[in-house]
Amino acid sequence: MSEAIRKYYVPHGSAWPIIGSVSLFLLAFGAGNWLNDGAIGRYMVYAGTAGLLYMVFGWFGEVIRESVSGIFGRREDSSFRQGMIWFIMSEVMFFAGFFGALFYARQLAIPWLGGEGANIFTNLLLWSGFEPAWPTNGPGGLGGTFEPMPWKGLPLINTALLLTSSVTITIAHHALIDGNRKLLKWGLAATFVLGFLFLGLQVEEYYEAYVHLNLKLSTGIYGSTFFMLTGFHGAHVTLGSIMLVVIWLRVLRGHFTPTHHFGFEAVAWYWHFVDVVWLGLFIFVYIL
Repeated sequence: MSEAIRKYYVPHGSAWPIIGSVSLFLLAFGAGNWLNDGAIGRYMVYAGTAGLLYMVFGWFGEVIRESVSGIFGRREDSSFRQGMIWFIMSEVMFFAGFFGALFYARQLAIPWLGGEGANIFTNLLLWSGFEPAWPTNGPGGLGGTFEPMPWKGLPLINTALLLTSSVTITIAHHALIDGNRKLLKWGLAATFVLGFLFLGLQVEEYYEAYVHLNLKLSTGIYGSTFFMLTGFHGAHVTLGSIMLVVIWLRVLRGHFTPTHHFGFEAVAWYWHFVDVVWLGLFIFVYIL
């Protein structure tokens, strides 16, 4: 059937959304019950987690089978791209909120508390003697004395790792378009290996922060913004690395062609987004 008259494929009668919704309910309700020392909370969390994993593997597998069977055409491909673009835009706004909190604290709240401009009485009446310098744990010295995380060392190495991973996934993309399956496999493998190396070094960085620098999530405004930004970014790197492994396994099975490979492109877009976010973190959290 020609692309001009072929109908848009819409799956019918899928149970996966119901399974996912029930699993999420069990997970959320169970976590609340568990935190409040409930008797069944733990088991509900286990059941919800198992249900989510079953849903992810089953639903993703079904979509992959639909893709390789040739069901998806130009119209579906266009809608997939729009969906991925909007998803990444939502992630942009997610991180914009945390960067906004960082900038608000540094550029507005801390100077106000220090008595800058017309806010001199805020300093005199509330926090007399507070010095509006960054990094700070804020008025009251929450968390005690700490040392900020230096940008040299592990953060700089991690920056090099992620920048290199952007190069390797771009090489893999061009190899896919050129039909070079061997280079495609190696480029993808190098990318997720670099991602997991990044995560390993971030764990070491967090250990260094907690044990040697007394920099913790409870260390006032600096500690909270540092760990919220880097922690959520680390979660995204984890997700992106898992996605890369899945795409790599699909490549090993012969999936994707030079003209039909949006699954690969979607993960590549996501990975480049993760890399750009890290550059912002490296500049505004570590250096400045």
